Amino acid sequence: MQHSNAVNRLDRLPVSRFHKLTLLAVSFAYFFEFADINSFATTAPKLIDLWGVTVNQIAYVTSLSFVGMFVGSVTAGALADRWGRKNALLWTTAGFGLFSFAAVFSWDLVSLGVFRVLTSAGLSAMTVVAVIYVNEMYPAAVRGKFQAYAIVIGICGTPVTNLIASAVVPLGEGTWRLVYLWGALGILLLLFARHLKESPRWLESKGDHQRADAVLTAIETQVAAEKGPLPPPRPPVDEPHRAKAPLRLLLRWKYLAPTLLLTVLWVTQTIGFFGYSSWAPTLLAKEGISVEKSVFYVALTTVGAPLGSYLAALVTDRFERKWCLAAFAVVIAGCGLLYGLTFDPLLIVCFGFLVNLFERGYTALAYAYSPELFDTRSRALGTGISYGIGRLSNAAGPLVIAALYNRTGYQSVFWFIAGTWIVGALALAVFGPRTRRPRSSAPRPPSPPPAEASTSSDAPGAVHPSSTA
Repeated sequence: MQHSNAVNRLDRLPVSRFHKLTLLAVSFAYFFEFADINSFATTAPKLIDLWGVTVNQIAYVTSLSFVGMFVGSVTAGALADRWGRKNALLWTTAGFGLFSFAAVFSWDLVSLGVFRVLTSAGLSAMTVVAVIYVNEMYPAAVRGKFQAYAIVIGICGTPVTNLIASAVVPLGEGTWRLVYLWGALGILLLLFARHLKESPRWLESKGDHQRADAVLTAIETQVAAEKGPLPPPRPPVDEPHRAKAPLRLLLRWKYLAPTLLLTVLWVTQTIGFFGYSSWAPTLLAKEGISVEKSVFYVALTTVGAPLGSYLAALVTDRFERKWCLAAFAVVIAGCGLLYGLTFDPLLIVCFGFLVNLFERGYTALAYAYSPELFDTRSRALGTGISYGIGRLSNAAGPLVIAALYNRTGYQSVFWFIAGTWIVGALALAVFGPRTRRPRSSAPRPPSPPPAEASTSSDAPGAVHPSSTA
């Protein structure tokens, strides 16, 4: 048996410059993910005027983009397990940047749709890898907080992009292309490559204990030089090397249960949020509000997004995450419904602001919660599959929304969206496992690993002092 004790060695580190630089790099990737993810929504009203695009055509492009997200999410798990967390993060971010750049040169809706599908695949793949990377690189006690901090910074990409779009899209016939050029700047993450470390927990899972120890030693040396002598880690537990996790692994109940729960979480979040954010500018424009005003109103509402992620940072390591998620979902449902019941500009902005605030907080909480339900061996696979199915579900979402709008009107869309959030809240409240260790509980001595777990602190759906916050 070999070990490098990655979990315990990382968990006892104080927050240092190393953690902050890693946060900056991940936040940069998130920034351009959020900058790019709604690019089509912000340019769609212009394309209606310029290319004669219909609501149904917008629905088809949006639906196919979520098929791309599904492919990207599922592929991300394999890439993260094969290439490593660091390399997968760098190359998936570079990939969506390149395809966004290609969208600048679109000549019709079909070409733009193809580039958006490919961009969406890269966006979703990057998200899955980033979630896993943060989960494995930060101490358990602050993992949720730093996941939320990354979203706080990254989510600023949404209002910045929407404000840029509201300024440049009306300027001329071809200025909408600048929105995609802006989203392509995510490729600059490659400049952070030398500051990022490979996940020692991934290296351990591959049996490469020598490299894992070298990475851990480098991190500890850097942290100790800044913070002083480090406390000793908890004793290691010997464990066998585990082979690559096969897809059938998720059929075992200990993995199937969290996969099913997270699938419901991401399905309801995807339909609930993207049904709102992807359609708000177009539906407002179709209801008689000018393109310029509709894009501007939506841009103002997204200012709430960074505040929502910061709210998540305040509560994620203080309260049980499943209950925070359920509460946020209920608030989003109510505010989203009220958004759809008014045409007063002030109320549109106010309720839209609250939707963005609590939804981005929900997403930050979900990014921290999801990988905690799996062990190291199954984490990339389980997170990627559940997140991917969630994104795939919205291949049908835009078509449902277009049908609702065409048959029963504007407000029915928001009743549908509110309903999806309530379903997610109920699933979390009833079936969601707890992942936060009570503050009063003392650390338990290490015990031999379960037969199917890859680390002593990684059993899915359970609370362990070294794996959850």
